[in-house]
Amino acid sequence: MVLERVQDVASLSKESIPEEYIRSEDEQPGSTTVQGEVLEVPTIDVRDDQDEEKLLQAIVEASQHWGMFQVVNHEIPAEVITELQAVGKEFFELPQEEKEVYAKPPGSQSVEGYGTMLQKELGGKKGWVDHLFHKIWPPSAINYHFWPKYPPSYRETNEKYAKYLHGVVEKLFKSLSLGLGLEGHELKEAAGGDELVYLLKINYYPPCPRPDLALGVVAHTDMSFFTILVPNEVQGLQAFKDGHWYDVKYIPNALVIHIGDQIEIMSNGKYKSVLHRTTVDKEKTRISWPVFLEPPSEFEVGPHPKLLNEDNPPKYKTKKYSDYVYCKLNKLPQ
Repeated sequence: MVLERVQDVASLSKESIPEEYIRSEDEQPGSTTVQGEVLEVPTIDVRDDQDEEKLLQAIVEASQHWGMFQVVNHEIPAEVITELQAVGKEFFELPQEEKEVYAKPPGSQSVEGYGTMLQKELGGKKGWVDHLFHKIWPPSAINYHFWPKYPPSYRETNEKYAKYLHGVVEKLFKSLSLGLGLEGHELKEAAGGDELVYLLKINYYPPCPRPDLALGVVAHTDMSFFTILVPNEVQGLQAFKDGHWYDVKYIPNALVIHIGDQIEIMSNGKYKSVLHRTTVDKEKTRISWPVFLEPPSEFEVGPHPKLLNEDNPPKYKTKKYSDYVYCKLNKLPQ
């Protein structure tokens, strides 16, 4: 049985949307978004010639107080990002049966593949989004079965993007590590080192006739260490700040960084994972390309031992990443 895809629902929805996509009143973006105000989360210039102390301070403060920031001058060429966006968009514009070739297998324990539902939603509600997940690094973790063969340049483009991402990942891990009083290499080593997994997701949010009632992705924090996200130009990312939901300002060619649950755990709460969600647009398709930096599934993550003492006891359990993911997706206590 082929699951109903949101792209199909969108093509049939003219003025209304099915009941299962209508959020509860306390979630509806039309009534819960602060209107007319865009949240300018910290924007950080990460060029190599920057004052290192200043850069470190900016990343640490943003990770503590916002859990989210945007980086510019990140040295990933604009054309590499443009190509990544072009091949992802082309995949979602393929005929439905061609996309279904890459569908997540029924009963699979992995998130990889083309799909619609990701996590258990209370009340049987659904998000206005289809997605494609696959790993882009390290080579040993990649399953090319989930990489589209069309457009033909899809694989080359994604491999090129992964290669350029390494520099951003190294810089972020080093800064976050130094910000905890650790050596520059220690946080990444404790996160899995060279086995660190880069999991790409493409979110595809078709136009929605009632964007005031629906959400693309419901409010959540990311399970990853951190997430590096490329959006398209259609507004949709929102963050929860000081008790309210705000649109996050779109900056062309910036990468949006989300601090995820695993960095919050490793830092023993010093860094905060960001609560965010996605809205949809009445006229335009929004697409985003987050890459989640994750440990291997059997890897154990907990507060970094060097940060713990009598005054700073562990605030989080140490557990296998696969167990953490299972609990989170199934709404079970950690």
